[in-house]
Amino acid sequence: MSDTAEMIHEDALPGHESALEPKPEWEPRYPGSGRLAGKVALITGADSGIGRAVAALYAREGADVAIVYLCEHDDAEKTAQIVRSEGREALTIAGDVGDKDFCDQAVAQVIEAFGRIDVLVNNAGEQHPDKDITDITEDQMRRTFQTNIFGMFFLTQAARPHLKKGAAIVNCTSVTMYQGSKELLDYSSTKGAITAFTPSLSENLVGEGIRVNAVAPGPIWTPLNPMGGASPEKLETFGENTPMKRPGQPNEVAPAFLFLACEDASYMSGQVLHPNGGTVVNG
Repeated sequence: MSDTAEMIHEDALPGHESALEPKPEWEPRYPGSGRLAGKVALITGADSGIGRAVAALYAREGADVAIVYLCEHDDAEKTAQIVRSEGREALTIAGDVGDKDFCDQAVAQVIEAFGRIDVLVNNAGEQHPDKDITDITEDQMRRTFQTNIFGMFFLTQAARPHLKKGAAIVNCTSVTMYQGSKELLDYSSTKGAITAFTPSLSENLVGEGIRVNAVAPGPIWTPLNPMGGASPEKLETFGENTPMKRPGQPNEVAPAFLFLACEDASYMSGQVLHPNGGTVVNG
């Protein structure tokens, strides 16, 4: 395990989905229809939560999946088993997306194993709640930006030479970018950066036939929340402030990632989808 992985792990991140109760729902809800047949997807943060649900759905739709994750080896292997149970190939790659060299190496491994990358899902993220801005340490702020936005740049840079016409990039932003979050100042700031990165990257790549979009989930039941420092009191009412009065499940978010990755969204780029329990946001 790298020094960075050890540092993050000491803060209980990214957290074992295997230890979470109740278990998040990752199972695809419908039979596949071959919408990603023959494709290869690289998904960061794919060991658990939204990333696992996306990997499962992509595999059901015909994609081989590279599972990039930090250090939760048991969760990553579970995701790999899910992908293989759908008859697709899975590759697990452990490391820190905030490290440019690792991103270069990860993409090289995917190309060696599969020979191509058709879909890049920038999903990995971390959060550290703080009640006061003065509680946010410089190390924490750098770490959050390193993972959440630097990692997207590094991985996109590494994958770019291998992305051909028809490829798709899907970034994970958050409802916190639109609503704000009084206890997630650094996290929501990174999500603002991701939301600006998405249409900018779209403008940069759309002429090459590469589409770039994003998904902005609301409160979703994943390891990120209980392992990311949310208090027991907050977890008791997690998601109840949405119009639907409940948190979402990963398999309620994954279809947005599928839509943006496949030909169903062939005329969409630079856009953001909002699976957030009915919260109306501007953008």
